[in-house]
Amino acid sequence: MKITFDFEKPLADLQQQIDKVKQVEEKTKVDMSATINELQEKFETTKNQIYSHLNGWQKVQISRHPERPYTLQYLELMCDDFIELHGDRTVGDDKAIIGGFGTIGGQTAMFIGHQKGRNTKERQYRNFGMANPEGYRKALRLMKLAEKFNKPVITLIDTPGAFPGLEAEERGQGEAIARNLLEMSVLRVPVICVVIGEGASGGALGLAIGDKVLMLENSWYSVISPENCSTILWKTWENKEKAAEVLKLTSNEMFKNKLIDGIIKEPIGGAHQDPVAMATILKKHLLKNLKELQVRNVDEFVTERIDKCCAMGVVIED
Repeated sequence: MKITFDFEKPLADLQQQIDKVKQVEEKTKVDMSATINELQEKFETTKNQIYSHLNGWQKVQISRHPERPYTLQYLELMCDDFIELHGDRTVGDDKAIIGGFGTIGGQTAMFIGHQKGRNTKERQYRNFGMANPEGYRKALRLMKLAEKFNKPVITLIDTPGAFPGLEAEERGQGEAIARNLLEMSVLRVPVICVVIGEGASGGALGLAIGDKVLMLENSWYSVISPENCSTILWKTWENKEKAAEVLKLTSNEMFKNKLIDGIIKEPIGGAHQDPVAMATILKKHLLKNLKELQVRNVDEFVTERIDKCCAMGVVIED
């Protein structure tokens, strides 16, 4: 098991004890299986206790794990084939958002998602998963293409936010995201959106208007990151743990507040512990939701999609 974070230290200590006992057993040839079994049972109990009581900040940390599966890895594991399509036909091809037709469970769908990188070079190439306006316009072009051929749209969301640079604003970042919200709300094909990691602000929302909006268990979805929230409210990053709690950004809180439609369980410890198992679980959920949506009347699910979004939040009239 991969142990990375401070809150996992009890597991690291127990694993160290187990390894030491095994070394002693091998060296002395004395049977210590009873001690090893006892420690392994304690390890499993502690593991279940830790991961069943994660707070908001701990889930944010897991969502950012450098080995957590990204969009392309999920597509490689879930799809029989995938053909990437490029460019917004206006400015260029944004590498922070990838998209194309793929085959899943014998049917074709349009897959669109944010893509981060594993190392410094890849992260710079993908702009850390922060899309420019041309990324959202590429996504919209592909959604319209899917609608033209009557293929469902599946989006995978994992971004620290839309790119906030001057050049992005000059090319209409806000307009590009707003147009996606408008167009996605009336797409006449099934749309399934899944937050697979970070779901920050408009950068996430630009791919997240769908008939089914789901979150992986240890992902988060919020108008702002805990660090930036802490900076605004308390003028320091030091209160990021408190900010994560008050933002109610976890999958459980989002589901409780009726802002998402479901939660997808992860392998214990997070998706990075077993990407293949996570991809299998995700594929099962996608196929189940596709099956449910594809037998429904188009006008019916489009109306429901709009009504669902309009019902979010509280409006107070004077």
